Amino acid sequence: MAHVPAAERRPQLIKAAIAFMAREGVTAGSTRAIAAELGVAQATVHYIFGTKEGLYHAVMEQLTQDLIAQVERAAPTDAGFEQTVGALAAALWHTVREQPASHQLLTELSHFALRTPALNEALESHYRRVTEVTARLVSEAAERTGQPLAQPAETIARFFLAGFDGLTMQHLALPDEEAEHTCLQAFVSAVVAMAGGRLEPVSVPAN
Repeated sequence: MAHVPAAERRPQLIKAAIAFMAREGVTAGSTRAIAAELGVAQATVHYIFGTKEGLYHAVMEQLTQDLIAQVERAAPTDAGFEQTVGALAAALWHTVREQPASHQLLTELSHFALRTPALNEALESHYRRVTEVTARLVSEAAERTGQPLAQPAETIARFFLAGFDGLTMQHLALPDEEAEHTCLQAFVSAVVAMAGGRLEPVSVPAN
């Protein structure tokens, strides 16, 4: 294969890694396998990413950026607060229905990163980034619509993402379209109620 600058080869390798690991699983994603997927020398992967963990970090960043971009494009600019939260949830859920392999790969990478010290920072960065973006979208919707927030935007964002992660895992493991739609509606209602101070917290023992 003709020489290609590293700046051009990097996104090609990330795309190849995503395709390979979505098909074969994270643990199969060695630098040798990813190099073969694109048809380049294994040394090229090491030259650009340093280590396998460096490549995994880049894959997590790309998946996160792609997900955020899709949600930001779907964020309404003239809807009410409830409608905005619903639109964001619907946009995210659409990515789960249309791109289950990407969500499964991101889930697998997250679990793998929990036990891989070299990827701890990548995992923290992923969750920090999606939380920050979700909190910003919630804040912007609240300011635009005059909706006072009963909880900090970051707390609402964490609740939103926790619920969505759970629905996503259930869809991947045990899909049920009718039940999922009902749960998604209830989940959005809970987020809106929490933001508006209408969700009465239940006392939970600390221990």
